[in-house]
Amino acid sequence: MKHQKTAAAVVAASMLLSMLTACGGGGGEAASSDQAIKTSDDKETADLVVYSNSGDSPDSWNERFGNALQQKFPGYNIKYIQKQSNYGIKELLTAGETIDIYWDSIGGFASGLLDNGLEFDMTDLAKKYQLDLSKMEPSVADSVKLIAPDKMYGIPVFNNNMVLYYNKDLFDKFGVPYPKDGMTWTEANQLAQQLTRVDSKPYIGLSSSQTHMLAMNQLSIPFVDPATEKPTIFTDEKWREFFDTVFVGPSKSPGYVDYMKELKDTIPYRNEFLKEKNLAMFAWLSSIIFVFPDEYKSMNWDMVSLPTFDSLPKVGSQAYPTYFAVTSMSKQKDQAMKVIQYLTTEEMQTKLSKIGLMPVLNSENVKKVYGQESAFKDKNLAASFYNGFAPIPAKSRYDSLLLTPYAKAVPKIIMSGDYNTVFRATEEDTAKKIADAKK
Repeated sequence: MKHQKTAAAVVAASMLLSMLTACGGGGGEAASSDQAIKTSDDKETADLVVYSNSGDSPDSWNERFGNALQQKFPGYNIKYIQKQSNYGIKELLTAGETIDIYWDSIGGFASGLLDNGLEFDMTDLAKKYQLDLSKMEPSVADSVKLIAPDKMYGIPVFNNNMVLYYNKDLFDKFGVPYPKDGMTWTEANQLAQQLTRVDSKPYIGLSSSQTHMLAMNQLSIPFVDPATEKPTIFTDEKWREFFDTVFVGPSKSPGYVDYMKELKDTIPYRNEFLKEKNLAMFAWLSSIIFVFPDEYKSMNWDMVSLPTFDSLPKVGSQAYPTYFAVTSMSKQKDQAMKVIQYLTTEEMQTKLSKIGLMPVLNSENVKKVYGQESAFKDKNLAASFYNGFAPIPAKSRYDSLLLTPYAKAVPKIIMSGDYNTVFRATEEDTAKKIADAKK
């Protein structure tokens, strides 16, 4: 079925970069891996075009993948095309461009692939080139079947999840003990109360990126009911538990809502944590330190595992893997598959892990070098792997339409406390978006 009504899609365990055991080194291991890349004798030629809706820059592509692939496949001419604001995948295809490899994170992979007719079952190619999914983190490996149970439309190459960052200077300023790995949301909210105060300016104890927390929610709630293709925000009671614990809980500290009013009824976010530096704890993507390295270098910070629900000990966020796919239009499917297979090898996964891309391989040798070639190798990078991954629920091609309305419900709930009214209005809005998309 070429365009499944519901892409029960891409669900896995814990978008882009992440972390694991922040153990030391492996200098010898690094040397042997680099040597293996440089001494590849694969002289086969190919011209491949790679595209992603992520919008990653050519420099980012080359740093992470392009340079290593050129060394491994010296006969391949691999051209990466960056998405532009006014020239994306539809414009490329209309212009007659052939895309051989499509890649994107779990949030946009299914719609980007299926909506453009690029899906291709790679099952036979995976067998031919001995791609072993059993070596991957189980929930990430299982996710490849969630778009279509009997087909393999994408291969996980790197992963991501959520952690809790904290500003050590604010904890020192107010004499409050630092957060620890393994905290619950109850404990984190209690800690936040000690830091939410006014001292020459307002300080806030705890906040989070609501879009990422919703998309990777620990209660594994789907945005869309796979049976009815209707939004779940009003009908699934677990959303109220999630909102109450993660978003409303921190806002109960005196002064929090007053500060939200200063922010025009929004919750504290990136600017308050990285620039204003008056937000003590912030739940965000584990990869984000590599996305905004300069901002993090300017502050005294560390990280711990994402707080957990009292009823779900050691269960962190869902995984957020990024998939690479051979497209249906490629005329060089074998060569494209060789590239993807190489990206999943221990050699390349080790290289990616060292620079701060969370590996998909379930290998301690790969995990222990995570971030060791980054500026943050002395931080508690192991926090990313302290918890297990929450199960990933069914995802539909409409999820991206619902994410922003669901996120906009967060400040409305905090300010009004009226779950029924806000959730009902959000359900009506998002149901209309789904209906319009179906047309």
